[in-house]
Amino acid sequence: MQDVVEKVYEQVVARNRGEAEFHQAVREVLESLDPVIAKHPHYADNALLERIVEPERQIIFRVPWVDDAGTVHVNRGFRIEFNSALGPYKGGLRFHPSVNAGIIKFLGFEQIFKNALTNQGIGGGKGGADFDPHGRSEGEIMRFCQSFMTELARHIGPATDVPAGDIGVGGREIGYLFGQYKRLRNAYDAGVLTGKGLAWGGSLARTEATGYGTVLFAASMLATKGETLEGKKVAVSGAGNVAIYAIEKAQQLGAVPITFSDSSGYVVDEAGVDLDLLKQVKEVERGRVKDYVERRPGARLVTKGRPWDVPVDVALPCATQNELDGDNAATLLRGGCAVVAEGANMPSTPEAVEAFQSAGILYAPGKASNAGGVATSALEMEQNAGRTRWDFATADAKLTAIMADIHDSCVAAAEEYGRPGDYVLGANAAGFTRVADVMIAHGIV
Repeated sequence: MQDVVEKVYEQVVARNRGEAEFHQAVREVLESLDPVIAKHPHYADNALLERIVEPERQIIFRVPWVDDAGTVHVNRGFRIEFNSALGPYKGGLRFHPSVNAGIIKFLGFEQIFKNALTNQGIGGGKGGADFDPHGRSEGEIMRFCQSFMTELARHIGPATDVPAGDIGVGGREIGYLFGQYKRLRNAYDAGVLTGKGLAWGGSLARTEATGYGTVLFAASMLATKGETLEGKKVAVSGAGNVAIYAIEKAQQLGAVPITFSDSSGYVVDEAGVDLDLLKQVKEVERGRVKDYVERRPGARLVTKGRPWDVPVDVALPCATQNELDGDNAATLLRGGCAVVAEGANMPSTPEAVEAFQSAGILYAPGKASNAGGVATSALEMEQNAGRTRWDFATADAKLTAIMADIHDSCVAAAEEYGRPGDYVLGANAAGFTRVADVMIAHGIV
């Protein structure tokens, strides 16, 4: 990295000790900015780089709640309002035991550039709590969400900060959060949260958007080589919302997804995933992937290794950060994988990214390929503001157009800065310049 960029990175590490994921996310972006700063040195003036890596606001709060047995628990809640240059802070809430300040900072930092790529006028933020909803009753989850929102409500609003869901926060949790917000504020501000139910301000296509967008981005990459997804075998990790709808869109485009996973292992279904059965198990029954295997002849559960051990043409990591390491990448490449599009946030380690780029395959970072979810959240905000509702075809068409624009923006930026086909550089450069130009216009704030 150039001296000026390296200095900023060293300051980030010194100021945010022990936050490895945040360091990783910042380094990946800053490394990409070398050719940008070399061509446009004014981006380093007035400490712009130092400002963009520092959150505008960091909120940490306790979340006390009572379980069904009457025991009081105390969790920690977070909201990192990272950058509002382009619009109100926008980003999901994650409920998972691994959540800490470093995780939320990494996610919020990534969100800045992802949201910029959508060109939808939204800033970057992220939040969550170290609460595990798995195994908790409906009543316990409701009480936790109400306690969490009791503090969060004072910091958010349709023109200030608009959270959504993430790992551990789906439609059920968004409902409980919105109900408490409405009660506290005595106002029906539908635009304060996205990912809402369709009956109370939600958008059609939002459930499908992240998974759909990831596959659409992969298809756009293949199109640059004159290829399509038709007949290609696909490995998918995860079994949540993103994974399920990545599988659905891949099937619609003629591909054959053959894996999905959860913490207990991964399923291989060489005949192609039975999407209806997977939805029944995961969305209706809230079951585990082993439940799928028990009802699907020919499918098998593998409890050791990763989905990347299976030879495929396309890999879609849709679970969590750093789930695909250098060894996994080497295995995928030996198995003939030629396309990787990230459905999760930063699921590939730096070693894996280096392996993919060195091999010259089509590789898309999550801030570009999984931006469909937040893009459709912005569309939900637009519908809420206009008190209107689009049909599925309209919302899906807008998502498709946004993903195509993100892809083309990445391609154009990579070419501008001398590395054609480098989607990492393209995504970071395109997202950064959109935010940086507006930060300069707003002055030193």
